Amino acid sequence: MPHAWMPGARRIRAETDGGSLKGGAPRAVWLTLGTAPRAVSIQSAAQRLVSERRPCHLVWDPMTGEIVQLVPILRAGRALGAPEQLDWGPDRVPAAPENVNTEGRVCVQIGVLSHPADPFTSGPMTGVSAIVNWLDSWSVPRRWPAGQPAAYRAARLDRARAGAERSRVLWSRGGHFGASQVPGCDNIGPGAIDIDRLTGTHVLQVHPRELPTLLAPASLAPASLAPVALPISALACYLVLVGLPAGAALQYPACRAR
Repeated sequence: MPHAWMPGARRIRAETDGGSLKGGAPRAVWLTLGTAPRAVSIQSAAQRLVSERRPCHLVWDPMTGEIVQLVPILRAGRALGAPEQLDWGPDRVPAAPENVNTEGRVCVQIGVLSHPADPFTSGPMTGVSAIVNWLDSWSVPRRWPAGQPAAYRAARLDRARAGAERSRVLWSRGGHFGASQVPGCDNIGPGAIDIDRLTGTHVLQVHPRELPTLLAPASLAPASLAPVALPISALACYLVLVGLPAGAALQYPACRAR
């Protein structure tokens, strides 16, 4: 059974969260907190977000693997649309767009101690498997409908028109997103992260069908029987039956008659 509080994560519960979730496809949003790992403790970062009433669900230090959870997964966070840096005063934090924070059966917001100009996937990602596995348990699909998040410079240049360009259609499909891909927000993180390294590559393996042999191996045939070759007309019909292109066999009159 999935856990509302991530197993193994430290808890610092926020007094204010984003309220009840409104339903929809489950999703996870990765955002950066504008500070390098180890430049600030994960506890200090969490307490800052709580005091400014803009908590995300998880705060993660990819260097040490430390994880703090601020909001249970069945409640909405308040980080989307709020400033991404930690060095903001409470009186400068704008109201978060609650309609985005509350969309989805779950809408998990992961704040990473990192800067969008230096994608955190280029370094150690200690503890990422535990986070992604926890998201798996809540049926967040391992897909990125909007593709790889934009690089830091491109995201900054597009910030003014981001609200119009960020697709609500892609957002509604659920899965994993960068904060820079969330409609209605002007977040620019997490930068050009390597999404395959974060959630893994998932390629459907197709195994070709093995066709039965037309001649029985001599070693498996009864002693009284020798391998028997099929006449060309019967061979053509047999190819149709096993699913090979009909045109290759229908050139034989015997097969057309059948």
